[in-house]
Amino acid sequence: MCPECIGRAGDNGFLRFRLRAAIEERAKAARMSAPGTPPATLDAEMKAYYAARAPEYDDWYLRRGRYSRGPVRDLAWHNELDEVTEWLDRQPLSGQIVELAAGTGWWSPLLAQKGELSLYDANSEPLEFARQRLVAHDLRAHLHVRDAWEAPDRQVDAVFCGFWLSHVTRDRIDAFFDIVRRWLVEGGVFAFIDSRPDPESSAVDHPPVADDVSVRRLADGREFRVPKVFYSGNELAASLRRAGFTTVDLAETARFFVMGTAHT
Repeated sequence: MCPECIGRAGDNGFLRFRLRAAIEERAKAARMSAPGTPPATLDAEMKAYYAARAPEYDDWYLRRGRYSRGPVRDLAWHNELDEVTEWLDRQPLSGQIVELAAGTGWWSPLLAQKGELSLYDANSEPLEFARQRLVAHDLRAHLHVRDAWEAPDRQVDAVFCGFWLSHVTRDRIDAFFDIVRRWLVEGGVFAFIDSRPDPESSAVDHPPVADDVSVRRLADGREFRVPKVFYSGNELAASLRRAGFTTVDLAETARFFVMGTAHT
């Protein structure tokens, strides 16, 4: 469907419209799948996406709207979300805790009950939802706009990341774990929860992840590209050990989640 085809459509307005729309869709697809996209471009696009997604982010956790697969299939998600929540609650996190890439603060009330919590995100929009969540639970924490890639400004007892590691590209995961290691005191613990590759984890209108890049669509139809890497347990354990962590413990739920801890 080259531009010349439009001319051959003659005066048929409907056919001309369909041909032009097809050309535009093909051009957009080519832009989305172009190889060698600079990481900085993807980082900026991901940041814009999560700022815009803040008001609807909890739909993912709660299986609302485009994220629902029906009551029976959603039950598996909710059961595993309960399982991973109980896992995090059992972790011996205490003292000064830093939550990186905290987003809307789904895990923050739990963490704030374990120690003095500082939660950071690169966007102010999701942090406002995190603040409201903490207030609703009558909890306190330090909330600041801060990119997960910024160098640590102190050492703390624990660091937590929820659904962030899968947004770190393979060529940068060692560097990120080095940052986490530098956040921690000797004997500190890093805990994380992230995604396993299950097609029912994302929205019904999200295409499959291709080449470690996910095309995400908001409720208003806007589309963004974000890195989405489904690391194996062996990959994560090897990278954590390269960063200087000693004890690494990993676990998985049946379908949706991977979780783990690593100690300095």
